[in-house]
Amino acid sequence: MKIGALFAAVTMVSACSMSIIPQGAAQNLPPQQAPQPEGEWVTGDVPDVAAPQPTYKNGAPPMFRPVDPAQLVKIGDDPTRATGSGVALGPDIASLDLGQAKASAALQSFRTSCSSLVRREDNSGLTQGADWQLSCDAAQGWQDQDAARFFASYFEAVQIGDGKAFATGYFEPQIFGSRVKNEKYQVPVYRRPDNLIDVDLGLFSEALKDKRIRGKVDGTKLVPFEDRAQIDDGALAGQGLEIAWAQDYIDLFFLQIQGSGRLALPGGGIMRIGYAGQNGQDYTGIGKLMRERGLLADGKTNMQGIVEWLRAHPQEGMQIMRENKSYVFFTELTGAGPLGAMGHPVVARTSVAADRMFVPLGAPVFLDMAHDIADGLWVAQDTGGAIKGANRFDTFWGAGEQAAQIAGGMSSNGQALLFLPKGSVSRLVSARQNPGQ
Repeated sequence: MKIGALFAAVTMVSACSMSIIPQGAAQNLPPQQAPQPEGEWVTGDVPDVAAPQPTYKNGAPPMFRPVDPAQLVKIGDDPTRATGSGVALGPDIASLDLGQAKASAALQSFRTSCSSLVRREDNSGLTQGADWQLSCDAAQGWQDQDAARFFASYFEAVQIGDGKAFATGYFEPQIFGSRVKNEKYQVPVYRRPDNLIDVDLGLFSEALKDKRIRGKVDGTKLVPFEDRAQIDDGALAGQGLEIAWAQDYIDLFFLQIQGSGRLALPGGGIMRIGYAGQNGQDYTGIGKLMRERGLLADGKTNMQGIVEWLRAHPQEGMQIMRENKSYVFFTELTGAGPLGAMGHPVVARTSVAADRMFVPLGAPVFLDMAHDIADGLWVAQDTGGAIKGANRFDTFWGAGEQAAQIAGGMSSNGQALLFLPKGSVSRLVSARQNPGQ
């Protein structure tokens, strides 16, 4: 996230401490110089071409009509997942304008993450891994230029709840950094400490299914890991955890919110770093704090205004940043681009972050938004601390100034459909009617 969209990120992202920690990449949010604490957000490069200018429908009719909520069928009683929000068959996929380029890119990303999709537990309750096997097998040999027919052949459009969607954007930020410490680079970029542990509470109680906490062991007790202030004060110093050094604390702070990014090295090289873990402490959006305290003047409540204030008030600014107890750890990325929550590269203009309790990770998602640039087919390959609830999405736009500008302006309402394997809705309804089967 570059400085523009960060404001939404810093005010929306949230991670938990010794209670429940979000899964997946981090960070929130709308975009600019950094994203959320709980996620592996990152992505491929944006082609070096002129960025398309965002357009708005200005009252133009949507591409499809949402299903009347009265027709929704609740498959379960848990409102925290898709089955408890109600599902309904949407329009015929063949009637939707998928667009050849968007459909082709979505097919490629779907194909990439299929290996994980068929073996992962679907937290949303909508599908099982085996449900995706047929489409995954077909995707391997399908021609990309005929992608629209692929999706129409193997999937059905499904509306979750009222289908009303909200989408933001994120991107891969870049800040100045170095592999070695010197007078110019003194802010440590830490790898994940060996004593930071994750606990899946669902292993101990069915009532805590999908709930996790992080901490460290002290004797026979699990205790909270050090918070941001303690780490800043040297709690991890001298342990050999530094993988790099940043030039500016504020830049690294916001890169932690984004969850991943790039370090521009002194010699002209680039070091990519990705999310490796979070300390388990609560995330607090400093933008909200600053607004509530009246620190931001009119017209200065965006990311630029936040950063300007922090730099103009270094001591007070440091104290405010410390109120965000969350701290993100990184690892160097040397493969094919940043990884999403599924462990596969996220792709600019194709990958989207979603709440795994409402969207099977790896599933195609069709968006019809007021912000036209977000319209079309995406693939849910990431998660984020602030991306919670039905039909809440965070679109990924890549790296660089173009990506930052688009992500920074991405905050749009609209409608969403999930593409699930054909027969999914009828199978869910049957299971609801015959719970013993």
